[in-house]
Amino acid sequence: MKKTSAYVDTGAFIAFLDRSDSYHDLFARLFADPPMLWTTPLVLAEGHAWFLRRYDAARGLQFAAFIEELPRLMIATVGSREIAAANGYLRRFQDQKLTLADAVGLHVITVQKLRVVWATDRHLGLTGAQLAIHQK
Repeated sequence: MKKTSAYVDTGAFIAFLDRSDSYHDLFARLFADPPMLWTTPLVLAEGHAWFLRRYDAARGLQFAAFIEELPRLMIATVGSREIAAANGYLRRFQDQKLTLADAVGLHVITVQKLRVVWATDRHLGLTGAQLAIHQK
């Protein structure tokens, strides 16, 4: 049976790699046998910065090494077209506190027709994708 591809956001990476996170067990199960995963360079930058600031440069490098070794990870290209599309999401959902990284993620979710999102941020479900934290 083919597993459904998923978009993975910063919070999922953090939850998996930081055992103290309340979603660690869920993401440990999901990352144990992942489907094709999609993310963006903005998410990777957020994740690296989180480990660098929360811990130190060594943990930041551990995060980078994890990303390099993660099987079936597709990193979407983000250029001026994707930023323009993301700005459309920022305008559409201006009542939400979306970051540019979130808005680019919504664009990737839509373009890739992803139905599942590995995230701890409820904003990534705004276009109808199912958040892994809400699945049983």
